[in-house]
Amino acid sequence: MTAPVAARPARLARGQGVALWRQILGTIEHEITAGDLPPGTRLPTEQALSARFGVNRHTVRRAMEELQARGLVRVEQGRGSFVAEDVLDYPVGPRTRFSESIRRQNREPQGRILRLEEVPADATVAEALKLRRGRPVVLAERLGLVDDRPLAIGSHYFPADRFPRIAAMLAEDPSITRALAACGVPDYRRLVTRITARMPLPEEAALL
Repeated sequence: MTAPVAARPARLARGQGVALWRQILGTIEHEITAGDLPPGTRLPTEQALSARFGVNRHTVRRAMEELQARGLVRVEQGRGSFVAEDVLDYPVGPRTRFSESIRRQNREPQGRILRLEEVPADATVAEALKLRRGRPVVLAERLGLVDDRPLAIGSHYFPADRFPRIAAMLAEDPSITRALAACGVPDYRRLVTRITARMPLPEEAALL
């Protein structure tokens, strides 16, 4: 959604020794840092900004390029320019906890369970959990949010025989750490971490 502030007419000081593109840069940068343009806001098109500031599109483009170089704006091909979201640090270690990592950065973590059901373990899950293929596992798909903004989708599998109450715990509270603690596991370690990249499925893109 384009913020109304981004469409307000703006008067530039011409002939004052400051390039017009720098004045445009300063105006938009101030609107971003002041919170008038929140993270994720779609900015007006070059044509609309040209009309707002009374300049040609080349001048606007120069200002937008500098905003992007400063990390204040991100450009998505075919979609437009958006106010960049804050970058989060997420160091991965043996005892990394989502909520703890987010709170250390003075942000508010949230979670929402998307799917919660018992399923047979496929080959990959069975190998990871040291189970026979086909054994029942509880699948919990969870959406992680920071300050009410979607951040990540995770699929968590738990041996159903070992954790018969975990589905009920997660239905009441989406915290994996608290659910495990309620089931008698107050602490746990990450054994393996694998990081890969792929394009999101349509339903994942909609959630994120």
